[in-house]
Amino acid sequence: MHAVELAFAIGWAAFWIYWLVAAFSMKKSRVPWSRELGIRAVVVVLVILLLRVGAFRDGGINSDPWRAGVGLFLFALGLGFAIWARRHIGRNWGTPMSQKDEPELVTSGPYRLVRHPIYSGILLAGVGTAIALSWLWLVAMVLGGVTSHTAPPSRSAT
Repeated sequence: MHAVELAFAIGWAAFWIYWLVAAFSMKKSRVPWSRELGIRAVVVVLVILLLRVGAFRDGGINSDPWRAGVGLFLFALGLGFAIWARRHIGRNWGTPMSQKDEPELVTSGPYRLVRHPIYSGILLAGVGTAIALSWLWLVAMVLGGVTSHTAPPSRSAT
């Protein structure tokens, strides 16, 4: 494994470990599971299957140092932005927001800049991964982008 590939593997692993640990601090929800969970689980299974069958193996791993540098920069910027957004939203994180006990609308920090900064940051990190390693990673990013917009809108009480 090349140093750039190792950097991405460690970076993604550390990010998802942080994400799982941070999930334990969110507010209680009146709905035990979100509908989005099923959609995301399907995408995760699909990506794992693609990895197992070797879809990303020997896919022309990039050796251009400029592409690797730009990709690493976008990767770090994207994950940093997603982590900033997650830390900024604090215990209000999680879906569906409308079903949280004492929900609060957060409109400051990264939420002032982008409507969905966590999704935006993760997608930017994925694009950085694709630029640095292999354009085949864009398949995973397209799947991730599609699932982030397939959830039904939440109902508001009127």
